Amino acid sequence: MAQKGFLLVLMQPPPTIEEEFNAWYDTEHVPERLSVPGVETAVRFCSTTDAAPKYLAMYDLAAESVLDSDAYKKVAGANSSPWTRRVTGRTKVYRSVGHQIFPGNDLTLRSARVTLVRFRELAETDGEAVVKAMRETFEQHPSTLQVRVFAYHVGGKVDFLGFVSSSVPDDFAIQAEVFGKLGAAIDLFNSYAPL
Repeated sequence: MAQKGFLLVLMQPPPTIEEEFNAWYDTEHVPERLSVPGVETAVRFCSTTDAAPKYLAMYDLAAESVLDSDAYKKVAGANSSPWTRRVTGRTKVYRSVGHQIFPGNDLTLRSARVTLVRFRELAETDGEAVVKAMRETFEQHPSTLQVRVFAYHVGGKVDFLGFVSSSVPDDFAIQAEVFGKLGAAIDLFNSYAPL
C-alpha cells in the first residue's frame, strides 16, 4: 500500500482575531477541506502551554498528490475565499506537506493529547534513525496510542515530524540519549490538546 500524504499546519493568530480565526476554521475551512476527494481527516489541536505556535491542524491525505488535484485547487491559493484570505493574511502560518514514513498508512486518531517533535534540515537517510528514536522514546508509555513519523523536503534537506497520540494528557520529556545527534536538529517539541 502506498504511503499516506499529509498536510500539517501550525498557526499563530494575533489575539485580536483569535475568535474569528476559530470560527473560520470550524465553520468554513475544515468542512471545505473535507469536501476535497482524498482529504481523509482534518483534526484541530491547541497548545497546552504558552508555547507558540498555538494551533495545529493535521490533515491525512490519500496521497501527497491530493494537494495538486483540481478539486483542491478550486478551494486553495488564488481561489481561497475572502474570509480565508483575511484570516490567513493576518496569521503566522507554518505549513508542511509530505508523506508518512512510519508506519506508512495510519490515520490521525482521536486522542487526549498530541506531542509534536520537529527535526529540521536532516538528510533523507536519517529517516530510519528518527523513526527508531521516536519509537524508543514514546512506544514504552502505556498511554501512547500511536507513533507516526512524517517527512517533507525543504530545499535540499528533509524535515521530519514525530507525531504521538496519547490516551491521557501526558507531558513527555526529551530523552537526549535516545535522540543522540538527532537531538541537535529538534527545534520544536510541543504538546497539543484536541479542539
